[in-house]
Amino acid sequence: MIYLKTEEEIELLRDNNLLVSQTLAEVGRHIKPGVTTKQLDRIIEDFIRSHGATPAFLGYQGYPASACISVNEQVVHGIPSDNIVIKEGDIVSVDVGTFMKGFVGDSAYTFAVGEVAEDVRQLLEVTKEALYRGTAQAKAGNRVGDISAAVQDYAERFGYGVVRELEGHGLGRKMHEEPGVPNYGARGRGPLLKEGMVICIEPMITMGNRAVVFERDGWTVRTRDRKPAAHFEFAVAIRKNGPDVLTDFNIIENSLG
Repeated sequence: MIYLKTEEEIELLRDNNLLVSQTLAEVGRHIKPGVTTKQLDRIIEDFIRSHGATPAFLGYQGYPASACISVNEQVVHGIPSDNIVIKEGDIVSVDVGTFMKGFVGDSAYTFAVGEVAEDVRQLLEVTKEALYRGTAQAKAGNRVGDISAAVQDYAERFGYGVVRELEGHGLGRKMHEEPGVPNYGARGRGPLLKEGMVICIEPMITMGNRAVVFERDGWTVRTRDRKPAAHFEFAVAIRKNGPDVLTDFNIIENSLG
């Protein structure tokens, strides 16, 4: 069932998603060579709790950390570890969730560590632009497939892979609500977008083949060909006149200078 949110509920979701953006900005300042992903996870948990919220990911279906931190060929759901040390030239995707005042925030951002290869930087730029193009379709009267097609068409224009096995989702009192929001599909297909829906749009784009492997830890998803992948995510409220983006990447990017 798809739950339509009231204006009050959308504002509570906005509060959560702004806190997620602030959390991503905080951890982004600490992503540098020599730091472990476990250290980054501790920073994230401390920041969330210090702002009166709890980490929505911690314990979710048994997940053992406060954030998903995925490096290079890891697409999503990387488990923070003392054994994963960030290096110059890495890309680090950080996916964070908060729970506060009965609602959830959820967003992701892929950070470049120092100087990254030009083809990797292009992957980040294209994935983010695919997110923007998908988000532009998130308005009442369109369908989920309009979002999906916009993401897929743009990413595949550059020869990139669009991951099929994972998708965006509805967001509200629970982290994963209906509808699912794939990153591939056909315009005019899928559930109708209605005012009051809140969804997460999250392109997961690979530099090479779109095939992925689910690691034995039960969580981490990586590219089969071990080429880099990028992941960006917005929480968006559906409005008649267009998308109301509850996430604020400006907070993250301003903090990085």
